Amino acid sequence: MASTPPGQRRLQILQALAEMLEQPKGDKITTAALARKLAFSEAALYRHFASKAQMFEGLIEFIESSVFGLINQIAERQSDGMAQARDIVAMLLNFASQNPGMTRVLNGDALVNEDERLQLRMNQFYDRVELALKQALRLAASEGQAHEADTAARAAMLTSFVIGRWHRYAKSGFKNNPAQDAALHITLLLS
Repeated sequence: MASTPPGQRRLQILQALAEMLEQPKGDKITTAALARKLAFSEAALYRHFASKAQMFEGLIEFIESSVFGLINQIAERQSDGMAQARDIVAMLLNFASQNPGMTRVLNGDALVNEDERLQLRMNQFYDRVELALKQALRLAASEGQAHEADTAARAAMLTSFVIGRWHRYAKSGFKNNPAQDAALHITLLLS
């Protein structure tokens, strides 16, 4: 029997954790439950991750690399600042709807009672999202599509809107799709 490469086993663990986070009840996830889901021992989990906090860090790294990779793609292909802001907000809402388990990490629900540094890292994530929106809106202002004085407030409002939609999605048991009517909402927020 061939053994699974360590990187592949780590990925399996993170995928199983993300799947468990998709459960609408949002129960606290234990390493024992995660090990049962994967059909191996808790000791096997700890051979790949020193702690449950490291497992959540792995999910956060996935979120960061995915989201900021997509933001960079939007900025590269879209030269219009207002369109960049619109596309970033739409992407953030679609990312959550396509990754319900990750939404519980994005809004912090899954991090309650976990290591404090995980929530601090998500706070930095929100700051980076807001900065990306601010940059897009500054570009829009330089193009005469917005007022420079409003960029910080508008970026903060858009970030809060996204986080609120993520929160509502998770709290609804993943029934209130955050991307539903997003185009209309974004148009109203950016007009």
